[in-house]
Amino acid sequence: MPQISRRKLLIGIGAGAGLAIGYAVWPRRVPLNLAVREDETLINAWLKIGADGRIVVAVPQAEMGQGVYTSLPQLLAHELGADWKTVSVEPAPVHPAYANRAMAEGMAAEAPGFLQGIVRWAATTVVERYSLQLTGGSTSVAAHWEPLRTAGAAARALLCAAGAKWLDVDVAACDTVNGFVVAPGGKTIAFKDLLADIDPDDAPDEPQWRADGTGPFLGKSMPRLDTPGKVDGSAQFGADVRLPGMIYAAVRGAPHGAAGLTAQLPKTARKGGVIGLVIGPRWYAVTGDTWWAARQALDLVNADFEPGESMADSLAIEEALDEALHGDDGTIFATSGDIDEGLETGKRIEADYSVPFLAHACMEPMTATARVENGKVEVWVPTQSATLVVWRVADALGVAEQDVTVFPTLLGGGFGRKAEVDAAVQAALIARDAGRPVQLIWHREEDMARDMYRPPAKARMRGTVNADKKIGAFDIKIAAPNLGESFMSRNIPALASGGDSAAMLEGALSIPYSVPVFRAAHVDVPTPVPLGYWRSVGHSYTAFFCESFVDELAQAAGIDPFEFRLRMMEEGSREAEVLKTAASRGSFSAVSEDHIGRGIAIHRSFGSIVAEVVEVEAPSIEQVTVKRVTCVVDCGRVVNPDIIRAQMESAIIFGLTAAMHGQVRFAEGEAEQLNFDSYPLLRIDETPEIDVHIMTSDAPPGGVGEPGVPPLAPALVNAIFAATGERLRDLPLYRY
Repeated sequence: MPQISRRKLLIGIGAGAGLAIGYAVWPRRVPLNLAVREDETLINAWLKIGADGRIVVAVPQAEMGQGVYTSLPQLLAHELGADWKTVSVEPAPVHPAYANRAMAEGMAAEAPGFLQGIVRWAATTVVERYSLQLTGGSTSVAAHWEPLRTAGAAARALLCAAGAKWLDVDVAACDTVNGFVVAPGGKTIAFKDLLADIDPDDAPDEPQWRADGTGPFLGKSMPRLDTPGKVDGSAQFGADVRLPGMIYAAVRGAPHGAAGLTAQLPKTARKGGVIGLVIGPRWYAVTGDTWWAARQALDLVNADFEPGESMADSLAIEEALDEALHGDDGTIFATSGDIDEGLETGKRIEADYSVPFLAHACMEPMTATARVENGKVEVWVPTQSATLVVWRVADALGVAEQDVTVFPTLLGGGFGRKAEVDAAVQAALIARDAGRPVQLIWHREEDMARDMYRPPAKARMRGTVNADKKIGAFDIKIAAPNLGESFMSRNIPALASGGDSAAMLEGALSIPYSVPVFRAAHVDVPTPVPLGYWRSVGHSYTAFFCESFVDELAQAAGIDPFEFRLRMMEEGSREAEVLKTAASRGSFSAVSEDHIGRGIAIHRSFGSIVAEVVEVEAPSIEQVTVKRVTCVVDCGRVVNPDIIRAQMESAIIFGLTAAMHGQVRFAEGEAEQLNFDSYPLLRIDETPEIDVHIMTSDAPPGGVGEPGVPPLAPALVNAIFAATGERLRDLPLYRY
């Protein structure tokens, strides 16, 4: 049974405030700021129990459809022995106890070996010292698996100790079931009746987790806690916020690469509910009594954006990528063996691949509501990081961070876009200027035009097949703008470094095959287009490059692509078992029949392994119908199977949308794809049958929100090759 040392995770903050479960890095000088109502008892930093028996779990992660408002409470409720019908969720405040430390480990894991130590140190310093709460990297369960289970186990121990006194039994004979402390002989007492008797001195030195296979909730498909509110309309998203005296704002930003801005709202436009004009850094906004009044007046503003030295232009960017790809070697971040010698031994294959800029295209455009009064700032916002909102709003308005309060709402899609805080900063600046609460909503075209895009990338792939019909050498060089530099310069300037970046090679620093000679390099290609994290980030293109090229090497070897992969994997490894299961369930065969082709791909990302088999019907590359996708995932310990299946299905549709349709192009600083007519999402008649299988695993929990995306594109083009004999190396596929 797992045991977590009290010295690592238990910090008392006094009997009056209850028991706080956090990490030892929690500064004792920082008081817990979780709000507690008069009818609630604070048990620890993660748990409150109401006088009516309600279980309230504090969740620091953003709920954007991925199920964290269910899976995370499920961890605590499992150990607590709660009645699921009484469990509810409350967004956790910004506090060191809730920092996402798994983000630091994830950053380090993707760095090359010689950099992992310094990357882990730098990332951990930021995460811990600055209380970074961030939903990203598919880390929610991994980050909170231990603290939430330990919080639940510690609370169970406290309740059992109090219950044992009431029931006059030995505490060792007590357990918790459905919100009651239970003892032999049918003796029971409800949690709510024990709240006044909880003694922090009864906290165990080492809270005991329930034994594997026991307990009520872990590994079971518990009903989602956010579903009822979404069905009856009571769930609060960003645009649902209403404040007394609130006005509305619509915004327009500068073209990408523009240097300056002048704007004027004509007097003739100041009617019909239009209030005024606010000019910010590289954007302007119109306020109004209604959002529609503000939006209409936005088109009447006389605005002039001064061109910069480098305006975003797709043709120029593509030319720069090509030059970088075929220039010097770039920065080598992973290497083994002599690549020059390795590429001269065996049958050699070379190919170039490319992927474009991609938008996030969330159904909910960027929005935020702000109120600025007496030097205090309040922001209601659908955000993936309340911490970043606090930092950037405080900096923009020149106030102390403790004077900024963030109220996170549900997110209508995030995918990394809502880790950005531009809308929150704009709303706060507009509210300060207006002297009234302001709700800012970006219109769809603005949301698409001012996105922080998934970067484009081009790859030069080189490899050999040796006499054993295995990969002898594997060389990947990626030319791409530095996403991390772009994001950090906006949000965490202290970590902005510039230049080539190992992060741009995530997923390609190692491949799941035994290859004697290997090299991975990156060349930075600066761009005026702002870049942001996009669902599965670098894995979204490195898997496409690597797994498509592995198929090309299999063809050169004259070996079935599945068998080719399997023979280079360690027998019995997680990857091998996932691959074999996918091939079996997906009826994989490299032989096409009646224009039916099947492709296979496997990729490890975010602590999970996913293999996918895509089946297409393709008489030609211009006539491709995706019929079926089989997905097999090993994500370690399973919390909620239904949520895992839903996330794999979602990721497959997301990845298929990008592979088939996704592309943003720029001219004169402006995006050319501004709505769903030119940036289409996958329609229901294009959506294939999807079969998801979850492997049984005792490995630590991995991510599930993103790992289903990377294998989709390579499996798709591999299937098209099987059906048509034509190899497609550039996304999206609609260009063919």
